[in-house]
Amino acid sequence: MSKFWSAIVHELTPYVPGEQPKLTNLVKLNTNENPYGPSPKVLAALEAEVADSLRLYPDPTSAKLVQAVAKFYNVPATHVFVGNGSDEVLAHTFQALLKHDQPILFPDITYSFYPVYCGLYGIEYQTIALNDEFQIDVSDYKRPNGGIIFPNPNAPTGCGLPLAEIERLLEVNTESVVVVDEAYVDFGAESVVGLVARYPNLLVTHTMSKARSLAGLRVGYAIGQPPLIEALTRVKDSFNSYPLDRFAISGATAAIEDKAYFEETCRKVVATRQALVRELQALGFFVLPSVANFIFARHGKRSGDELAASLRARNIIVRHFSKPARISDFLRITIGTDAQSQALVKALKDILIH
Repeated sequence: MSKFWSAIVHELTPYVPGEQPKLTNLVKLNTNENPYGPSPKVLAALEAEVADSLRLYPDPTSAKLVQAVAKFYNVPATHVFVGNGSDEVLAHTFQALLKHDQPILFPDITYSFYPVYCGLYGIEYQTIALNDEFQIDVSDYKRPNGGIIFPNPNAPTGCGLPLAEIERLLEVNTESVVVVDEAYVDFGAESVVGLVARYPNLLVTHTMSKARSLAGLRVGYAIGQPPLIEALTRVKDSFNSYPLDRFAISGATAAIEDKAYFEETCRKVVATRQALVRELQALGFFVLPSVANFIFARHGKRSGDELAASLRARNIIVRHFSKPARISDFLRITIGTDAQSQALVKALKDILIH
C-alpha cells in the first residue's frame, strides 16, 4: 500500500494468471496453450516485418487483419474489432457496453477475469450458479440485467452450450448486450458468429492464443454489428490508438489465412483430448464433457490439491482452483501432445497406487 495510490487501487483484487515456471523437463498443462507451434506462414510473416519500417507506427486500424478476420467469418469488415489479446478486447467491452445501472450477469464458475473487470470499472454484477451438471442454464438469465457475458465453451469446465440455447437467450434478452466469449470454441463447440447479423445486441469475442498458437503475440478480436464495434473503437482510441504492433498484425493475419494448418492442429488436439478422457476415466476420474482444449476432472478418492502437488513433484503442472469449494477437487488439464498426455497418465498411475 502507498499514499500515492488512487482510491480504486486499494479496492482491486487483480486476476492471477496461470503460472509460467522456469523448470527444465517440464510437462506444462496449466495455461491452455496450444501444444503445436504457429503456422510456418506466421513465422515467415514475422521475419518479413524485421525491416526499416519498424521506425514507423503500425496501422492504427489494423486494416489488413480486420479484413482477414472478416473474410474468414464471412462478415463485413465493419463488424470486426481487434485488440491486444481477447483480454484487452474484453476490457474495452466491459467499459463500453456493460457499464449500466443494472448489474450484469455471468456464471458463478467461469473465467475469473470477469469480476476483476467489474471491480476496475465499478460495474455491479450477479453470478448465476451452474446447474448440478456444471452447465449454464439460459433460463436462469431471464431477468433484468445490464448485460450478460459467458464463455462458450465455459472455463474452467470446458462444457459447451448449444447454438439453439444461446439463440433462445438472445430472443428474450433484447434490451442489453449479450457477450459470448469464444476463446475455446474451435475445439468442438458451436460458434454464434452466424447469429450476429440477426441480433444487434450480440458481441462475440475470440483469441488467437489458443487454436492459432499465438499466445505469445497477444491478439484478440470481436465480431458484432457496427454500433457495438464503434463503442469499442471509441474506448480504444481514448486509451491506445495503436493497439497492435506490426508483428502482431502480420503474424495474426497469416494465422487467420492459413486455414488448413488451423484445422489440422485443432483436429490433433481434439483426438488427444478424447484419448486422454478415456484413460482418465479408466483411472477413476470423473471428467466433465469438454469441447475445449482442456478438460476438468476430479478423482473419487484423491483431493485436487493433493493430486496437483503430487504431479508438480514429478515436473507436471496442471491448474487447480481452491475456490469455490464446489470445484476444489477438480483439476483443469490442458491438452498437450500425445507424449505429454502419456507422461501425465503414467504419473497419475504411480500417484494413485501409493
